[in-house]
Amino acid sequence: MLRTRRRSERVSYTNGKMTDRGTELLNEALELSPTERAEFAEQLLSSLETTSDKRIDELWAIEAEQRIDAYQRGELRSTPARQVFDEISDSKP
Repeated sequence: MLRTRRRSERVSYTNGKMTDRGTELLNEALELSPTERAEFAEQLLSSLETTSDKRIDELWAIEAEQRIDAYQRGELRSTPARQVFDEISDSKP
């Protein structure tokens, strides 16, 4: 279960998977405000994305924009969500 750590709690044991410097940085980050911690975490996680992940995200964004444009030009039609969910429910055994 995920436990929320109080800002004043310091980490002293990290299961041997983090260097002393990593633990020090973590403790410093835990002193940040919730908003700053969220931004810090987002930046840290995004640094783990590979170039191919970023390219895939870019391509999906382009695809989404193209689909919106096609819908607005009348080249695509939409289906109400309720109808889609009903069809999925009806197709289940």
